[in-house]
Amino acid sequence: MRPLVTIVMPFYNDPYVGQAVQSALSQSYSPIEVIVVDDGSWQYVDRLAPFMPYIHYLGKANGGTASALNHGIRSASGEYIAWLSSDDIFYPDKINNQVLFMQERNAWISHTNFNYIDQYSQVTHYRAGVSFERMVDFYRCFLNANPVNGCTVMMRKQLFAHIGLFDESLPYTHDLEFWARAIQAGFPMHYLNEPLVAYRRHEGMGTIRHREAILHEYARTQASVRTAIAPIVAAME
Repeated sequence: MRPLVTIVMPFYNDPYVGQAVQSALSQSYSPIEVIVVDDGSWQYVDRLAPFMPYIHYLGKANGGTASALNHGIRSASGEYIAWLSSDDIFYPDKINNQVLFMQERNAWISHTNFNYIDQYSQVTHYRAGVSFERMVDFYRCFLNANPVNGCTVMMRKQLFAHIGLFDESLPYTHDLEFWARAIQAGFPMHYLNEPLVAYRRHEGMGTIRHREAILHEYARTQASVRTAIAPIVAAME
């Protein structure tokens, strides 16, 4: 029997949410469950109405992406967890290909390549993810950047029992901190070099609206990540 996969989607006032949900429900893989976590939205909630019979809808007070992810993960029934932002799109074989990839490698966490799309869902950059020939080069990248797109990541739910959930005190860099914690705990991040996600860049996205706050938080998180990852890189070289 194939494992159940839970797709967790944080949602906050996002006009693209219907496209994201449709992409989750249109996966070639089954079984899946789709959990949409409404993080205190007052706009575009009506766009979820056609999907309500097919999703699990969880409402909560606004607390940020990390809190919404954690709320969804706690309610997830799947053996594997995937994260889909409400303005991005999963291609139809995303879950299928990544589950097979992880099973073949006995992986606990993995990520994939992706394409950039614009506000009209047109691809602006194919295979935008950074690829590395050696794992040490991938880890070295963490010393100065975040090479992992969160919406390409799939994890075993058991991983959270080992290293905890996302850090809710980090509104913008909870993903980077979590990847570093997984690596430090000895869980390699396997890479599937297939563009299985469409990552949308648009004027309303948080990375543009909150740029200054993100840069400030990133500097602090990156310093902590560098301290954690540098000894691992040194040991591999």
